[in-house]
Amino acid sequence: MAKRFQIGYAFTQKKNFIQDSLLNESKQRGVDLIKIDTDKPLIEQGPFDCILQKLSTESWIKQLEEYSLQNPDVLIIDSPSKIEILHDRISMLQVVEDLKVNGQVNETEAATFGIPKQIVIYDVGSLAVEGSKLKFPVIAKPLVADGSALSHKMSLVYNGDGLNKLEIPVVLQEFVNHGGVIFKVYVVGDYVKCVKRKSLPDISEEELGGKGLEESCVTFSQISNKTSQEHSGGMCNEVMRVEDAVMPPDSLVTDIARGLRQATGLHLFNFDVIRDSGIDKESRTHRVRE
Repeated sequence: MAKRFQIGYAFTQKKNFIQDSLLNESKQRGVDLIKIDTDKPLIEQGPFDCILQKLSTESWIKQLEEYSLQNPDVLIIDSPSKIEILHDRISMLQVVEDLKVNGQVNETEAATFGIPKQIVIYDVGSLAVEGSKLKFPVIAKPLVADGSALSHKMSLVYNGDGLNKLEIPVVLQEFVNHGGVIFKVYVVGDYVKCVKRKSLPDISEEELGGKGLEESCVTFSQISNKTSQEHSGGMCNEVMRVEDAVMPPDSLVTDIARGLRQATGLHLFNFDVIRDSGIDKESRTHRVRE
């Protein structure tokens, strides 16, 4: 009789991707996915052949360390020490910036990639000076990216006045027009899957020039819930439909995923890619976001 594999999993509610369909499919393939009860000692659960996890509380990390000491053959995907790099937006994107990757669009044209220009502000006194080094509009993001509601509180800042409404520390990142479409890339070991998702609309030339602005700083949720017509005529009327967006080259996405996996030691993660539309609508320059 073939051996069945017991895989325990522990995710936050937001990060939990284990659905009934996956449970049933895995069971048919000899893999039992077992939800770990985080209210009970981990050492009393199992046995497991592997543990999939994305939790970061001190008590859980301690339990995981103790479990690993007593069960050294159990694979942990991913270890808390590896995941730690994802909790800081600067270290996260620095890994991307250090990658050397060039994807191929066709036999004669290459696709390039990078990250949006950014800076991190640690004190209010330097906010105006440092912020002026970037081209508005900018996206303001909390430095910590731990999956909490606070870490997802982001804003689009149109000018210097909007900087005064931000909470410190903060990461400022130049906004890149990308046709209102984002490409989400999911990585599981060697497997890479890229899908299209709706994103923030482009910023019109009028709005870049400060015309028709209702506010100098707007939260992401407010922007994403408005159509171009509702945003005082500011957002571009030419919004790309998600289904019409051209996917990034497979070679580019796969090479970035492979590079990130090697640099971070992670096996289970995802990242975002946008296509920099700029002036040239056929631009092949891509930006990676955390």
